[in-house]
Amino acid sequence: MPTRKRSQPARKTDNATARIESGPLPPYGIAIRQAIKRGNLAEMKKLAAQARKHISDVTAALAALEKKIGK
Repeated sequence: MPTRKRSQPARKTDNATARIESGPLPPYGIAIRQAIKRGNLAEMKKLAAQARKHISDVTAALAALEKKIGK
């Protein structure tokens, strides 16, 4: 009777390293320059507001990080 090949056992991965989560991408230079080039005032205002919020969020996160590092 022929022998059957055993399948390789599935490798276990650490979920923390196997999955990368990200949120919405912040406005960056290219997106801002393209919006300026298109000249759509409503789009530029919306993008400027998003950029200000992102900068505010990053500034707050950096302050929290620096506070934690100082302890």
